[in-house]
Amino acid sequence: MLELEEAQSRILAATKSLPSELIELHDAHGRIFAEQIVSTIDLPPFDNSAMDGYAVQSKDLVSATGMSPVSLRIIGTIPAGKSFSAKINSGECVRIFTGSPLPAGTDAVAMQEDTRPDARGPNYISFLDSVKPWENIRFRGEDVKIGSTLAEAGNRLNVGHLSLLGATGVQSLRVGRQPIVGILATGSELREANQPLAAGEIYESNRIALAALVRKIGGIPKIYPLVPDTLAETKTSLETAFNECDAVITTGGVSVGEFDFVKTAFTRFGGKLDFWKVSIKPGKPFVFGQLREKFLFGLPGNPVSALVTFIALAAPALARMQGAKNFSWPSSTGVLLDPLENSGDRRHFVRVSVDLKGNVRSAGTQASHILSGLAKANGLAEVPPTTLLHAGTVVSILQLS
Repeated sequence: MLELEEAQSRILAATKSLPSELIELHDAHGRIFAEQIVSTIDLPPFDNSAMDGYAVQSKDLVSATGMSPVSLRIIGTIPAGKSFSAKINSGECVRIFTGSPLPAGTDAVAMQEDTRPDARGPNYISFLDSVKPWENIRFRGEDVKIGSTLAEAGNRLNVGHLSLLGATGVQSLRVGRQPIVGILATGSELREANQPLAAGEIYESNRIALAALVRKIGGIPKIYPLVPDTLAETKTSLETAFNECDAVITTGGVSVGEFDFVKTAFTRFGGKLDFWKVSIKPGKPFVFGQLREKFLFGLPGNPVSALVTFIALAAPALARMQGAKNFSWPSSTGVLLDPLENSGDRRHFVRVSVDLKGNVRSAGTQASHILSGLAKANGLAEVPPTTLLHAGTVVSILQLS
């Protein structure tokens, strides 16, 4: 039975990135950069105003106060998107707006709030306060200089990247291809939601939950029909999924029971098993295997075990397939309101509820089949083997949403 870190390391060592693809920027949120992107322009591309007001020579307003205003002549207006060709001389100013280019001869922008109409008429304005040289000016290239790096390969593209790349004129970019992930649930007792239940049968729920997690990590889920507990049908279903997908996730059928056929079926058509059993709770019976450049993630059938093993073991590999350099599941910290104890010899991922203040408490019964507690939980707290975490302990929480 492998420790979690060794299992993660072996999976990632076997995982390679899929080929990149060129996509439009407006479709790129959440994708992984496949190459470094450098700016082809300065940002801002020109000196411009940070305020609505008047472009001035700061020396003209040195003595300006509310009691003793200084009057300047307005020689033009610069709306955003326009420029002003004439040079501004002492005693003159130009009406300017946020984002408008700074006209030649000026070195500051006086805010509109620090002015009032001038008695000499509409071509003049009175200034009630001084300005410092270069006050209220955004300088060319102060945000981004031409040739500077905007994004590194292997990072996930967030909303900030969208704004930055859009502002620097990027229309398309190379990203890692999203893996198509087949999701199979095995078990003769399983039924679809629209079917009546006979004695001993249950509705299957793992596929829909795992599909949501696959989308969260950036993959494309492909849900397959339920697989009865026979070797022939398990083999046929796995072969179909591997022919159509980059990776396959199964739930159930990976333990040592008489009707657990996933491992045998996988090896029957050429798959190679790397390991099974990982020292975590819930989720010990986890299988990792390879079929050429494709991967099998055999998760336990119990719903909570399937979720925990996906987050801990499958998710990092799916991120790596997209080109992610460093991946970690979204997490936060919180403070325990009550003790959490793990008396066993495997690390325990405990379902917890975290409130808006960061207070953490158990979400209830921790058995791996209890779905009501899973629905109440919004995080997982890791408790090491034979450990008691006292109330008040700061813990790391893997986020569930």
